[in-house]
Amino acid sequence: MRLGIDVGGTFTDLVLIDDKSGQIHDAKTLTTPRDLAEGVLTGIEKVLRQAGAAMEEVDFIIHGTTIGTNALIERKGAKAGLITTAGFRDVLEIGRVERPDAGLYDFLVDLPEPLVPRYLRLEADERIGADSNVVRELDEASVIRALEMLRDDGVEALAVCLLFSFRNPAHEIRVGELARQLLPDVPVSLSSEIAPEFREYERTSTAILNAYLLPVTARYVDSLTRELERRFGRIDLRIMQASGGSMTAQEARTRAVNMVNSGPAGGALATALYGRLAGEARVIGVDMGGTSFDVSLILDGRPRIKSEGEFEGYPVKIPMVDVEGIGAGGGSIAWVEPGGALNVGPRSAGADPGPACYGRGGLLPTVTDANLVLGRLNPEYFLGAEMPLYPKLASQAINKHVAAPLGLSTEEAAVGILRVVNANMVRGIAVHSTQKGYDVREFALLAFGGAGPLHALDLAEELGIPRVIVPPFCSVFSAFGAVASDLRHDYVRSVALPQSQAAPEVLEAAFAALESHAKQQLADENVPQDRILLERAADVRYEGQSYELTIPIAGTGPLNKRRLDRLMRDFHDQHEKAYAYSDPTEALEFISVRLVATGIAPPLELAQAGAGEKLAATARSGRQVYFLGHGFLATDVFGRGDLQPGASFHGACLIEERASTTVIPPGWNGVVDGYGSLLLARQSDDGRLRVKRRRVGEAQK
Repeated sequence: MRLGIDVGGTFTDLVLIDDKSGQIHDAKTLTTPRDLAEGVLTGIEKVLRQAGAAMEEVDFIIHGTTIGTNALIERKGAKAGLITTAGFRDVLEIGRVERPDAGLYDFLVDLPEPLVPRYLRLEADERIGADSNVVRELDEASVIRALEMLRDDGVEALAVCLLFSFRNPAHEIRVGELARQLLPDVPVSLSSEIAPEFREYERTSTAILNAYLLPVTARYVDSLTRELERRFGRIDLRIMQASGGSMTAQEARTRAVNMVNSGPAGGALATALYGRLAGEARVIGVDMGGTSFDVSLILDGRPRIKSEGEFEGYPVKIPMVDVEGIGAGGGSIAWVEPGGALNVGPRSAGADPGPACYGRGGLLPTVTDANLVLGRLNPEYFLGAEMPLYPKLASQAINKHVAAPLGLSTEEAAVGILRVVNANMVRGIAVHSTQKGYDVREFALLAFGGAGPLHALDLAEELGIPRVIVPPFCSVFSAFGAVASDLRHDYVRSVALPQSQAAPEVLEAAFAALESHAKQQLADENVPQDRILLERAADVRYEGQSYELTIPIAGTGPLNKRRLDRLMRDFHDQHEKAYAYSDPTEALEFISVRLVATGIAPPLELAQAGAGEKLAATARSGRQVYFLGHGFLATDVFGRGDLQPGASFHGACLIEERASTTVIPPGWNGVVDGYGSLLLARQSDDGRLRVKRRRVGEAQK
């Protein structure tokens, strides 16, 4: 057995998979913001009880957590200091002299405040040159003075980022040694270990982010590990990374920045898997939970991975699944501006107190309240009837804060809330797809999260997407993705070589050094040799360009001229796709070599049912439900557990399950496939409704 956990802003989700039987058990429990471990442990006991299993039967736990993300959003990280090369303490403020897209023409727009104030950014007298040679020896006295000042100021974490340390880390390593002597209780983040790449500003920012979050995440991981061992004995705890892989809890204690955005990464992995099972290689995954709405793009059956990005406006140089999020969830609060405009989000009611309809003290109207008022949620079957909802409280909140100020009825105000949040989500999808050159009509939309299926088909209508997939366990889908993840480590070395000097043997030597380190690390983590996968890539650009493309290296074995020529051809092809321009006659630059080392987890043995003949679904109840563009309609309500593979249905209808509801408007038809996914299509595109009979092993390749 293996257990996946995803801690969200409102709910903590758990998925337990029995590899022998193929059975999947899931559970949800309210997140406990004051002590996240409490909700996790409650959820573990709940899902084990449901499965009739004991923790001794669980081989490992993979845990995605928002603790780093929340600490960054709320600016509740550690008091961190920075030691950098003399003359470079203001790199954080200077940055790239760029303004955010939203403020491109606004000269008064503010960038986020540096996480380390200037008085805690001190200098070391030293200099490494671009060629990796020592220009000025490290003056240890200057380092000791800086460390003593930071100690006196009470710093709780330290980042070290010296010039060109990615080419020669000797000075950084020595500063780290001195720091551990003088500040023994302060964790140290060296940029040469966290982000050993060129671009000083991004490398500094990444090291600082790691230092800022490290005490918070390390305390949580240590506390959770201790409590798990106290209750259940020794366990194998792994932590999800933003890259979509997992790492050991021990490594997570030093790599806090890799934990940010780890939950959405799990959702993207699961999106790719169930997209392949449904026969769709190009999928837009949308995750609408209680707090946020996350969008991922699946191309050729795999999530997009990028080598850099940003968290809350701060640049970061780590591999991460390309997921974009906005503040649009079931708990997003609706509010009216003084000028009379209706807004929804980004502020959320969260888990405590939650939406007004939870009856836990929340007084402000949310998206969940609007769905309840419009009959799209069953107040007696929320969380499988574990948690009642209160329509009267929802109506009171909407009427007081939206309907009355705008002169609308409660139902009209609720419809307005749904239209506004849908518009926000449509823009979020467009930013991640259309604005990057993709035609969304060529994709299927896969919806998950507790609130995702409530809005998925409305979004598809707005965007012209003809097919929608609602997978099983959609309300705990990110936890399911965590279970499906592999151990993963990413390595990079900057080489900065013009094409004339990038001989195969030179690049091969750089790759060989990374592979030696990777094999040893995975061996130390008890990964068998036959389950180690090493994948190479290189960052390449045309000479004179400022940014590069990461190009996978095809084939296996040592790099030779034939494979290097193939790499360069692939670069020209990718450049053409990315920028509609390429020139094979131009000289290239090889900036960095990359290695992804994966400890492959055993493949999931998902049970597949034979589809048989198509069966008409039988409704278990009916009620009046509001559909955008159609108004209130008498609507059949189906229980998802009653729908067998091959069962077909058509809108208008609702499909209720324990922790989610799929709203299917008129004009859409659906069928259940062999893996339990709802395959939905416009009536004009019924030819794409099909039930797959593929082995899961084939789909996972």
